[in-house]
Amino acid sequence: MREKILELLRCNARISHGQIAVMLGVPEDELTSEIKAMEEEKVIIKYNTLINWDKTAANRVSAQIDVKVIPQRDVGFDEVAERIYRFPEVLSVALMSGGYDLSVVVEGKGMKEVALFVAEKLATIEHVQSTMTHFVLKQYKDAGVIFDDGEEDRRQVISP
Repeated sequence: MREKILELLRCNARISHGQIAVMLGVPEDELTSEIKAMEEEKVIIKYNTLINWDKTAANRVSAQIDVKVIPQRDVGFDEVAERIYRFPEVLSVALMSGGYDLSVVVEGKGMKEVALFVAEKLATIEHVQSTMTHFVLKQYKDAGVIFDDGEEDRRQVISP
């Protein structure tokens, strides 16, 4: 039942407990208790809103930065990752397989602000060997949601 609750909340964090209870065929008080337990266990950490910033007047730039790290004895990548995720500009940090060790997503008010973050804060951290910055030019899909306006119906017309 937990996975079904989590999937419903992932798709729509504003769905009511009553709606979920009906969809899963369980009493609402039981469902509310289960959600509260998952919040206390930190299974559910936060409820987010997905925003298409291109449709606002806000000036935001995001970038994905690949970071190569020299792992530390007894702690691996954890301490370096923690130093990175403590910066307010950082939205996410993940340990990766492949050519780079950490994938860092940052946000700033412009490309220069992000570049200065990389040069002055990220690249200067002890054990950071190199970085590669990729600026997001256009967001097409995020968290499973397509950002297309949907104004134009692109389905193929089928006639008898």
